[in-house]
Amino acid sequence: MTSLDRPDLRFRASWEEAVAEFAAAEDFMHGSGVWDFEVLDTSEDGAPAVVAHLLAQADPAVAPPEGRVHCTYFWITDDGEFVGYLALRHSLTAWLLEEGGHIGYAVRPSRRREGHASRALRLAVAEAAELGIDRALVTCDDDNDGSRAVIERAGGVYEDTRNGKRRYWIDTGPSAGGTSPRTARRAAPA
Repeated sequence: MTSLDRPDLRFRASWEEAVAEFAAAEDFMHGSGVWDFEVLDTSEDGAPAVVAHLLAQADPAVAPPEGRVHCTYFWITDDGEFVGYLALRHSLTAWLLEEGGHIGYAVRPSRRREGHASRALRLAVAEAAELGIDRALVTCDDDNDGSRAVIERAGGVYEDTRNGKRRYWIDTGPSAGGTSPRTARRAAPA
């Protein structure tokens, strides 16, 4: 069952496999937050620093780096296995408003087309509501039909396309199907 979990070393082995899988497919790990690392060390020795870095990004007591916003990173999991990334940005910079949005995600290539992105996005919308975000901006590449369909199924209302990015707004309130994250965070039904 698809879940959103904060980055955690208990998922290290499957996370390491996924990082290698993304690299082999030359696929960008949207929503991962790992671009701050010149070399991404997924080993038992290096993973704790990555996890600590990702968890710290959500702390409102710590100022984000210049030009960045606070962001809660989640690992999309399925029955204890890492299947993808999801970033929930707490606010928008000018660039995020144009192209990046509040929510970014990626599912590892071998686990796509299983519904994980759809379920994770629904869970993220509930998390956004908990943060006080009334409408979440979600974007995708203009030619990414799979992500477009995921966003539209989650209630995304198309606004426009800017710089090759389709921009959608999703209402996060109860009428949008939002579930309390305390209940929904652990698992979303298929």
